[in-house]
Amino acid sequence: MRKADIFFVKHRRKNLLKFAQKLDCDTLVTFEPENLFYLTGFWGEAIGILEKGGNTTIIAPELEVGRAKEESENCNVITGERGVGLISTLVTKINKNKVCTDCNDFSIMTSLKKSIPKISSSTEPFYNSRIIKDEREIKVLQKGSKIIDELFDICLKKMKVGQKESELQAILMAFAIEQQMFDTGYKSTLNPLIIAGGPNGALPHAQVTQRKFRKGDLVVVDLTLRYKGYVSDSTRTFAIGKISQPTKEAYEIVKESQNLGLKAVKPNVKCKDVDFACRKYIENKNYGKYFIHSTGHGIGLEVHEAPTVSFQSETQLDKNMAITIEPGIYIPNKFGIRIEDSLIVKQKPIVMHKFTKDLVTI
Repeated sequence: MRKADIFFVKHRRKNLLKFAQKLDCDTLVTFEPENLFYLTGFWGEAIGILEKGGNTTIIAPELEVGRAKEESENCNVITGERGVGLISTLVTKINKNKVCTDCNDFSIMTSLKKSIPKISSSTEPFYNSRIIKDEREIKVLQKGSKIIDELFDICLKKMKVGQKESELQAILMAFAIEQQMFDTGYKSTLNPLIIAGGPNGALPHAQVTQRKFRKGDLVVVDLTLRYKGYVSDSTRTFAIGKISQPTKEAYEIVKESQNLGLKAVKPNVKCKDVDFACRKYIENKNYGKYFIHSTGHGIGLEVHEAPTVSFQSETQLDKNMAITIEPGIYIPNKFGIRIEDSLIVKQKPIVMHKFTKDLVTI
């Protein structure tokens, strides 16, 4: 392992233990693949253990052991029988420790508490550590964002009247996979992307359909994809042919709202104040009731993770958080408009997407 990799691994594990100690725990146990990957570098079916001092172990079924050894960073890998056998191996290793785990399965926790009395369930150590991105994570997010910009370029070349939403999705996903960028596996959708033309765009989380693009459509293209484990997320809204003047004006309102949100992002600013910067502008233009979601969210190993950029969030932004800014206007049965960038919080934020936010007509 390179020295740089060792530095990041040690830093992450030190942070994780620091947050665990605040819960009076000396050992962290993860069942969730995102947290396992963050801790070990391995994404798969296994249990990860981080003990005081930084010693890290992966308990994996035999079918995962080879890959776990190959992909993990500075870990001990031991074999356990799949299913209940993994739990038994876990208990044998840590039964005297004060344990914090991200497991929220009632039956598993009930079983574990019989053998490990000092075990508690909390995701706090993992999310508190993951919310600040390190240099290696930021580089991965920037590369993923660059690929998404290339996908928007493909939209310019390939989107046309008569094309189905599903056909454009297939074109984009073929290119994304070639670039080693994949579906996030987000549970609340059946599709890897959001491609929503005309009235479908009024649904912020529209499913991709067989509807064909028509002249006068606005098309919302929301690209949320995973590169080397990390999620990049960006949205652009395209026009197909001539659109009405009021629709153009609505687009410019969203564009300016997003710009104001980006300008509001700084360390120590509350998330609700960023939301306010976007929302107040749209409200002042009499479209407030059509902005029906929060301004943004954290990104990283999950599509939506801390912090939430909403009117309720008291969380203060901090340097090297990764968030989205994505205001929108949604007119039922007519059209939707959303403009979204992923960015890294700095005194002057790093906006990771370079594709134009001017209205592009195809």
